[in-house]
Amino acid sequence: MSSLDTVHDGGVTPDVVGMRGESQFVDVGDVELHVVTAGPEDGEPVVLLHGFPEFWYGWHECIGPLADEGYRVVVPDQRGYHLSDKPEAVAAYHPDELAGDVLGLLDALDVPDAHLVGHDWGAFVAWWVGLHTPERVRTLSALNVPHPTAFRRALKNDWEQRFKSWYVLFFQLPKVPEALAKVGGYRTLCDLMRRSSQPGTFSEADFDCYRAAWSQPDAYRSMVNWYRAIVRSNPRPKTERVEVPTLVLWGAKDAFLTRSLALQSVEYCEDSHLVVLDDATHWIQHEEPVRVRQELTDHFRMCEN
Repeated sequence: MSSLDTVHDGGVTPDVVGMRGESQFVDVGDVELHVVTAGPEDGEPVVLLHGFPEFWYGWHECIGPLADEGYRVVVPDQRGYHLSDKPEAVAAYHPDELAGDVLGLLDALDVPDAHLVGHDWGAFVAWWVGLHTPERVRTLSALNVPHPTAFRRALKNDWEQRFKSWYVLFFQLPKVPEALAKVGGYRTLCDLMRRSSQPGTFSEADFDCYRAAWSQPDAYRSMVNWYRAIVRSNPRPKTERVEVPTLVLWGAKDAFLTRSLALQSVEYCEDSHLVVLDDATHWIQHEEPVRVRQELTDHFRMCEN
């Protein structure tokens, strides 16, 4: 791939990292999102939503193979991340706003509904869209983030999960998380990803891409504002039952979330399938990309029949 300086010039796009795919900016309503697309335009749409602290590149091992199978793959940098718009107000990162971006993206691309896949915060957004606008979701796939109600109840009743979520309180401090993250070229953040994943999961080239994304003006502040917004607003979905076919994919060795949350999540789903990978961590699509892609496509096809 190109040097870090070259990546900084225009951000991390498919051509920079030697991938197939087109990079474009899409007006989704309140903000403009940077979006990577791949696959035939008439293919079944699959929207991949990244989490913290990633960006579209977090799905780089899934994009090409899904496109090769005939899917139209749509991967946005969610608001506040990388090259997408970065509103200053914390309230701009309320889950309703984040879900609205997904709906706005579907509208802009003239897509009535899509297979919606999310990891980490992206999974939270996917749950939120599936709960509030099920008519726009063909299937829902959530990777290593639980149903919002299951998570809220765990934080209230489960001391183990409270302990695992300590960093959420740290992110409530003004300016401190942003300042500390930049020390040593985001060394602490890279170390956290290394320690919480299987050895060798992330390469130095991967971290070059992530540092470039985190270094975009106002990006890290905006990324942390997702955590500030959810604590300040304490949102609750209008309904707890998920009507759309749902796949919950879970890495059992997640350092941030208890395994029991996966089981609790499917209890809120009318039509669900749970797959737990015993050796995977929170970074499941990086560690088990082939298995994850297979589970996703099996889920898509099962719901087509």
